[in-house]
Amino acid sequence: MQSKLKYLILIFFLIFSCSKEEIIYEPSKKIDPYVTYQEGLDAFKENDFFYASKKFSEAELNFSKPSAAAKAAIMSSYSLYGINFYQEAEESLERFLNTYPGNSNSIYAHYLLAIIYYEQIEDEKKDLGPLLKARKKINFFLKEFPNNDYAIDLKFKNDLIQNQLSAKELYIAKYYISVKKWVPAINRLKIIVNDYSKTVFIEEALHRLVEIHYHLGLEAEAKKYAGVLGYNYNSSKWFKQSYKILNKDYKFTKKKPPVEKKNIFKRIIDKIK
Repeated sequence: MQSKLKYLILIFFLIFSCSKEEIIYEPSKKIDPYVTYQEGLDAFKENDFFYASKKFSEAELNFSKPSAAAKAAIMSSYSLYGINFYQEAEESLERFLNTYPGNSNSIYAHYLLAIIYYEQIEDEKKDLGPLLKARKKINFFLKEFPNNDYAIDLKFKNDLIQNQLSAKELYIAKYYISVKKWVPAINRLKIIVNDYSKTVFIEEALHRLVEIHYHLGLEAEAKKYAGVLGYNYNSSKWFKQSYKILNKDYKFTKKKPPVEKKNIFKRIIDKIK
């Protein structure tokens, strides 16, 4: 009976103490997305891209107008790109394209993705992944938006990518040549001839084909590639080297540099001396 009484007293005490406490619920302050966006813009102008990205993302979530939210989203993506957070920027841009497919900034989003892939390209001895992704994205952009202002920049970058891919093929071909694996070397060089004929490596690729075929005793094939090299690049050093392979006794004579004509004031000074 005594224990039961103690139990009732305890319950009464708890109920009484709870009634004394007032539970206050404070509603969260409403965020003004325009103020938040301006904070992001101020940070962006000061090159504080990390904080800017955070503020732009916060503004995006609180904008009621889709166009304003989209603008905040693309600014957040660019801010991430500004601090070389490539993966995060790529994910942000992909989300932007999925969330705001009809927005006018979609073209810029595609362009920025191409630039992100392009800036991760390394030399011909490294991973080809970013290079291939950049080429795919650039080709997509040039096909979909050929008259856009960004297309001029991407056309130039596409030429550099072609050169990079050609350099990769030549690098591999020269490795095969060094270990005397002639067939895979020829196959790699033919890729340059067929797919990258407008790159700076086409001349050396043709010369290497002359060199290999002549070494293998396939003189007709060697002459065929030498003919292509001579027809298109008969003043290059690679043509001269190929010509010497097929014409052992031929010697190229170096042209004497033209005599520099002295100007009248130089002649007068010489005479005075």
